[in-house]
Amino acid sequence: MSYSIDLEGRVALVTGASSGLGAQFARTLAKAGAGVVLAGRRTEKLKDLRAEIESQGGDAHVVALDVTDLDSIKSAIAHAETEMGTIDILVNNSGVSTTQKLTDVGADDYDFVMDTNVRGAFFVAQEVGKRMLARARGSAPGTFTGGRIVNIASMAGLRVLSQIGVYSMSKAAVIHMTRAMALEWGKYGINVNAICPGYIDTEINHHHWGTEQGRKLIELLPRKRVGQPQDLDTALLMLCANESHFINGAVLQADDGFGV
Repeated sequence: MSYSIDLEGRVALVTGASSGLGAQFARTLAKAGAGVVLAGRRTEKLKDLRAEIESQGGDAHVVALDVTDLDSIKSAIAHAETEMGTIDILVNNSGVSTTQKLTDVGADDYDFVMDTNVRGAFFVAQEVGKRMLARARGSAPGTFTGGRIVNIASMAGLRVLSQIGVYSMSKAAVIHMTRAMALEWGKYGINVNAICPGYIDTEINHHHWGTEQGRKLIELLPRKRVGQPQDLDTALLMLCANESHFINGAVLQADDGFGV
């Protein structure tokens, strides 16, 4: 007997979908049957991903989104719902980082990280959440009452790491944001959860694992390996599934045991 998660008829918005984890999340949701809205600033890369998804029989749409701009957030989400229908699933994935000692962090560095990872994540979730709430209250049309919001935090939000202190602070805020939203919106059937990935090999950091510093870091990991983007597929699908109505406010560590 087999079991599969079917997201047919659902619309999922994935932020930061142009590369890395965001692109993988979009592929995974499309394979599960969801119509996927690919959101981000690098629209040419999003168009390439859309073509890939469509070539495999999936349904995808591209919207330009800058999560640091409130007008861009509202416009992108409105456009997404006009083109694809009401958003049932949000994967709040956009994120940035810097590598610095805390004493070297300037105001611009701090704002760069916090504006995307905390402020941007909050207002994207808020805008989608308002629409989900309106449907749940019967003041807006929609075939699916409730929703699934998955905020992508980090194991650095649970275990502070050197050289990325501000990033760690921002992801700790995302974890608390997740719990606050779960508490306030859960009674409307909107489940808000977070995934805290560990070290994942993506095109952004791939070169690092071959350096002396990268190899030393790998030696410190419990199983002396880094993850691949697809290693998060099961966690994502579980939290997005229609059947996951009893999972709310969870902070799921997907770090291969690094946080133990």
